Amino acid sequence: MFQRLDDLFAKSEKIIISYSIIMMTVILLGNVLSRTIFNSSWAFAEELAQFFVLIVTFIGLSYAARHGRHLSMTALLEWMPYKSRKIVMSVITVTTAILMGYLTYLSFLFMFTVADLQRVTPALRIPMYFLVAVMPIGFFLTSIQYVRTFFRNVRKHSIHEGTEKIMNKEGGQS
Repeated sequence: MFQRLDDLFAKSEKIIISYSIIMMTVILLGNVLSRTIFNSSWAFAEELAQFFVLIVTFIGLSYAARHGRHLSMTALLEWMPYKSRKIVMSVITVTTAILMGYLTYLSFLFMFTVADLQRVTPALRIPMYFLVAVMPIGFFLTSIQYVRTFFRNVRKHSIHEGTEKIMNKEGGQS
C-alpha cells in the first residue's frame, strides 16, 4: 500500500513539475510574442510565471530528495570507510529531515500570516496565501523523503543518498 502511494506521489511530482515548466514557457513566450507583434503585454504573465517558479522550486525539492539530486559534498564522504560513510549519511538525512520539518512549520506560519493580511495578486486577484501554500507542501514532502532515506540507510546494507539513489561501497554512485 505504501509503495503504491509512493509511486503515486513520484508520478504526481513529475507531472506537476513538467507541466509547470511547460506552462511557464508557454506563458512567457506568448507574452514576448504579444509584446513584439501586437505591442501589448499580458498583465497576468509575470504572476503566473512566478507561481510556476514556486511550484517547480518547492515540489522540485521533494523530487530532488527522492532521486538524491540535491546539492551534496560527497568528496570527503567518498574517502571515508564504509561504516563511517553509512553513519554520516544517516546523520545527514535525519538532520535534513528535521530541518525540512521545521521549515514546514515556519512556512505554514508564513502562509497563515499572508492569509491574515488578505493580500491578493495585482492582475489576477488570486489570494497570495494560495500561492504561498506551495512552500509548506514542498517542505513537508521533502521531509518525508529524507525520513524515508534515513530509514533505508538504517535498514539496508547499502548507503542511500535518496530513496532512489544508492552510493556503492567504493564511494561512487550506482
